[in-house]
Amino acid sequence: MAPLPITLACGPYDRTRALADGRVTVAGADLRYIPLEPEEIFFRMVTNGEFDVSEMSMATYFVTREKGAPFVGIPVFPSRMFRHTGVYANTSRMPEAVSGVSAAAAAGALAGKTVGVAEWQLTANVWIRGILADHYGVPVASPCYRTGGLNAPGRHEKVALSLPPEIRISPIGSGQTLSDLLAAGEIDALYTPRAPESFGKEASVARLFADARAEEERYFATTGIFPIMHVIVIHERVYEKNPWIARELMKSFSAAKQVAYAELARGASLSISLPFALEEYEAAVATMGADYWAYGLEPNRHVLSAFARYAADQHLVSKQFAPEELFAPEAGESFIV
Repeated sequence: MAPLPITLACGPYDRTRALADGRVTVAGADLRYIPLEPEEIFFRMVTNGEFDVSEMSMATYFVTREKGAPFVGIPVFPSRMFRHTGVYANTSRMPEAVSGVSAAAAAGALAGKTVGVAEWQLTANVWIRGILADHYGVPVASPCYRTGGLNAPGRHEKVALSLPPEIRISPIGSGQTLSDLLAAGEIDALYTPRAPESFGKEASVARLFADARAEEERYFATTGIFPIMHVIVIHERVYEKNPWIARELMKSFSAAKQVAYAELARGASLSISLPFALEEYEAAVATMGADYWAYGLEPNRHVLSAFARYAADQHLVSKQFAPEELFAPEAGESFIV
């Protein structure tokens, strides 16, 4: 039998590079890896189902799954990132960002402010709002939100949402950008996975947390959570006819990740162009464990449960999903030889 042709749309990551260049294969499949930026992948998969397998925003997966979209997840997480670095402030409107006050005081100042978000349902923004509520006492409904393009005008929500009246949210003007509005002080703060173009160019734009890394390390020490941003999904047209592909993809993504770990651990010559890459890798292992970028359901149950709670609390979905509900059963089963 000929191998099953599979198209995989995914970002160009070190942890998936061995899949892209063929060092790792998928048993029973002829894999074609299509490297694209996440925003394009999500749009094309949600709108037209263009790929057999793709990376997908975790928040979009939750929303579309509840709406009956034809996607089946596997617990592979190609994008994870702490998000304290994703909170920006106008330094005139929020002087706490540069005044040297505590992180708690800086975050607390967000209550009642006007905050820009490119989309309500961006995964990074779900995490930011949840973390601010849980760890800094900033209720999700306390700011007033404005939506729109970060660095270019015209962006809108990919998936329609139904938010309660206590969430005060409205779009910015059709020709405006959140980056420009933040620099001008027309919004007070911004939650975003990507840096606004005004950051580093305009003195009025700064990160809210002066030492974001320290806050992120403190958050991990407290919670054990390394936030999940993206998940891998299989289109139902492929999965229903070939349920075995879920397990084989899990095995192959895991093998590719091990290749990335080995490259980071190289001591004779650096595999990436950062002078302290080896030291950073060793520090990550010491702090977070050898498999700090874990795949699978059980190692991530606490992370998935936290996100599921945030998604329900922030009205992206009508119920809190149990982690088991999110993934193909074949991808969670194990066997013993």
